[in-house]
Amino acid sequence: MSALRLEELSYSIAGRPLLDHADLVLEDGRHVGLIGRNGAGKSTLLRLISGQLRPDGGRISLGPRVRLGYVAQEAPAGEITPLEVVLAADAERAALLAAAADPATPGERLGEIHERLLIIEADAAPARAAAILAGLGFDEAAQARPMSSFSGGWRMRVALAAALFSAPDLLLLDEPTNHLDLEATLWLEGFLRKFAGAMLLVSHDRQLLDKTVDAIAALENGKLTLTPGGFSEFIRIKTERALQQARAAERIAAQRAHMQAFVDRFRAKATKARQAQSRLKALEKLPQIESVVEARPAAFSFPSPEELPPPLLQLESVAAGYEGRVVLSGVSLRIDMEDRIALLGQNGNGKSTLAKLLAGRLAPLRGREFRAKGLRVGYFAQHQEDDLVLTETPFDHLARALSQASPAAIRAQAARFGLDADRVNTPVGEMSGGEKARLLLALATRDAPHLLILDEPTNHLDIDARDALIRALTDYTGAVVLISHDPYLVELAADRLLLVAEGKVTPYPGDLAAYAASLGERAAPPPVRNGAEKREGGRAARAEARARLAPLQKAAKAAEAALDRLLAEKAALEARLTDASLYTPPRAAELAKITLRLGALKHEVETAESAWLEAAAALEAAERPAA
Repeated sequence: MSALRLEELSYSIAGRPLLDHADLVLEDGRHVGLIGRNGAGKSTLLRLISGQLRPDGGRISLGPRVRLGYVAQEAPAGEITPLEVVLAADAERAALLAAAADPATPGERLGEIHERLLIIEADAAPARAAAILAGLGFDEAAQARPMSSFSGGWRMRVALAAALFSAPDLLLLDEPTNHLDLEATLWLEGFLRKFAGAMLLVSHDRQLLDKTVDAIAALENGKLTLTPGGFSEFIRIKTERALQQARAAERIAAQRAHMQAFVDRFRAKATKARQAQSRLKALEKLPQIESVVEARPAAFSFPSPEELPPPLLQLESVAAGYEGRVVLSGVSLRIDMEDRIALLGQNGNGKSTLAKLLAGRLAPLRGREFRAKGLRVGYFAQHQEDDLVLTETPFDHLARALSQASPAAIRAQAARFGLDADRVNTPVGEMSGGEKARLLLALATRDAPHLLILDEPTNHLDIDARDALIRALTDYTGAVVLISHDPYLVELAADRLLLVAEGKVTPYPGDLAAYAASLGERAAPPPVRNGAEKREGGRAARAEARARLAPLQKAAKAAEAALDRLLAEKAALEARLTDASLYTPPRAAELAKITLRLGALKHEVETAESAWLEAAAALEAAERPAA
């Protein structure tokens, strides 16, 4: 049975069609990721399904008795608490409790009410609501605070918690991780994997799409195309289709050229005229295959700094905070050029404070700080968007920041982040969130920093732009400190993890998977009574196992990264060999150098592969349970 059916759905904005006779069937319990380019109409489609907008044509049908869950734009403010907001999302429970408390409710009706309350397990609802809020970052004290004391981002978390708590048959989610930290994102990922209802999820979080959906609905040119599998499978299938289409287009183009040459040659000859006419008719029947033309691919490029002697920055027993109030204490940390560091820890524990300290925006309250002579630090934070001048263009902002640079150099820095000739002259007020993020990245890296600090850089970036950011960070030769709710970015861009919690900054020994598992352990319901000894023993055993595996995990990850670097270099050199001009006399020396390097790379790749296989085997053996 289907939870949702879209038939011939059409909708336009200002004459521009977003949906053009689109069809989609979403079966009960199926999880579907909705993807498409920015502006394609994904959020509009969710608003149409939820009834906030009316379609121009077609039909939207929900299955019989299907309850719809949709995250409100913002949860209520006022004195009501987050726990009360979430509990109120179960409309049936709230109505039954109100009727039970009403003195005018007849006695026979009261019996029915209490029976129904037992059936829906109303007494367990507060514990379930509290668990969902805890997973999204609200501790017990925060759950009892008035909503008016929270920022808009935290109120959005409450709205999300309310939608999850209502246990709908069909859940609509539009970028649910935008207001979450990494810890809450990992919790939500686990929750959605187990969610029993149908789900339509709009997200730019690649890992969330891979781990929580079983099909991808792509919205392109007003149509919806359903592909089974997660996002990675969707990319694999799409790439294969594009290659097949390109091969077919080449084959048909060759046929066309051959036939056209025959027609042009023999059209005027009487003996060949009939054959020429026959070929013309055959030419008309050849299928017209459109080229696979992607939109301009996202491309980021960080300018590379000159090398500085290590360490770039060192902190020794540093305390940091605001107006004498200590947020972090005893911070000892060293950063070198090759470091790729991600900061873990729930929002409010001091990650942004540490980022500001490293960026030089916050002076230490005590302790010692060393910075290499000539150290340049680039700092990106989403709140910097508020400092942009809406009436000015990206060119104006960069020209002010690069006061000595030529107009060509300013445009080149903008182009590093996809702000081309059109967008560099667009007023900031008319730019999308993703374009503003690109401008902030261009400003943060304008002087080729040795240390780049990125605080939630992906909030407004689509999937392609996030991939471009990962590639740029891989190529960047400076140090990186990263705060992000995107597990995919953290996993690929960082090789050191620091945990910021309880006023301290400590190295995290495991990888992101181990960290996610530890969050799961903390969020798990308490075991039955008299199990305290067993619980403590189990926790100690898990901690010991993580500590034992950490060096092996790090060695395997480093070996894999080394192999990936060599393979990327090999692929780049092989691509250069396709350049025909490389085989001309003026470039003979360059050709020889490439050929020589490829020969050396063959041996290096073999050695790196062996090292990676050995490291992976050692890790696998250590992870295998004892017989």
